[in-house]
Amino acid sequence: MEKEIKINFQTYPSYNDLPEIEKTLFDKAKSVRENAYAPYSNFFVGCALLLENGEIITGSNQENAAYPSGLCAERTAIFWTSANYPDVKIKKIFVIGGPKDVLSSTPIPPCGGCRQSILEYEAKQKDEIEIYFASPDGEIIKTKSIRDLLPFSFDGSFL
Repeated sequence: MEKEIKINFQTYPSYNDLPEIEKTLFDKAKSVRENAYAPYSNFFVGCALLLENGEIITGSNQENAAYPSGLCAERTAIFWTSANYPDVKIKKIFVIGGPKDVLSSTPIPPCGGCRQSILEYEAKQKDEIEIYFASPDGEIIKTKSIRDLLPFSFDGSFL
């Protein structure tokens, strides 16, 4: 029997359509994107996390000539958060990415490795994390959980 899986998402046509806290996260992710170290790919990504205590944590991608030793913006921010705020839930993640000097309106979602890491922290905190992803200009996409981007997920319950 065939079964259809629906992915839940919402779109915002532009920055001006975002609620205020999401505008703040967008601004912080866009700003920290400039700190990316991406001399090999020239693909700059910034990430901002909103914690349940109101703190905003940021991260940018960090490449290394010895692939895959670098780290994506999302994991940079999430791992730092877990090390420094181990018992504080992540409520929202905002990701902005794209080539450094090319204007694009294509929203850039988290890569597969980042999706798996976000899933781990959703499971750890037993609460969904809203995910927003965008390019520096254009449409913004929101999902209520990483499971919308990773519907056939693998987590600790399989072990």
